[in-house]
Amino acid sequence: MTNLTTARFADTVAKLPQLNRANPHGLPEVAFVGRSNAGKSSCINALCNQKRLAFSSRTPGRTQALNLFAVGPVKQPEPLGFLVDTPGYGFATASPEAKRSWQSLAGDYMTRRQALSGIVLMVDIRRGLTDLDRQLLTWIPGTLPLVLVLTKADKLSRQQALEVRCKLCRESVIQNREGPVLVQIFSALNRTGIDPLREAIDILFASSAQDWQALVAEHHGPNAPMLVKGLGVAVAG
Repeated sequence: MTNLTTARFADTVAKLPQLNRANPHGLPEVAFVGRSNAGKSSCINALCNQKRLAFSSRTPGRTQALNLFAVGPVKQPEPLGFLVDTPGYGFATASPEAKRSWQSLAGDYMTRRQALSGIVLMVDIRRGLTDLDRQLLTWIPGTLPLVLVLTKADKLSRQQALEVRCKLCRESVIQNREGPVLVQIFSALNRTGIDPLREAIDILFASSAQDWQALVAEHHGPNAPMLVKGLGVAVAG
């Protein structure tokens, strides 16, 4: 049973110092990031089995805040940790001020936050990694565990999805990371990849991304998670 289905809204943070109010004990945080319209909100809602836990503004780039969702049984004295929904980036219609605001909040959060235990990066499978995604990956610490979620997999055939995954895993910005990278094909619409993705995030709260090796060994088939470590790729299935 995943802990993600216990997720509930905890706080909205517009400035980094406010995080100490929202998470005073430095509990593990897992950040969800991605371009606007990459399917981040749909992914969070599907993982947590809720319809409106996370939602997108009708105007991309307008919401400039970190939304924290507590994870873990409600009756416990404190949660296991927090999911952190960051503002979408790469929005063409946003003002320069809004773009600077994203970097000073979400960008600084991902580079400076000690409680951050992992990043979940949403990538539209039809686009692959964009230049903005690559720039983001150069910002965040290379040792930080990274989950790459290829969203909207229902828009491509299985073979096309596997080709995109293979190409992405070979990108230098992925291969050169020091920490583990888990790649998961995903669709909120038909729930492709939802169980292994839940398990991967539960591991980030409970222990270490080093346990992803066991996770990969447990899942088989074309949509199983792929673990990228250093310059080698281990594939389950």
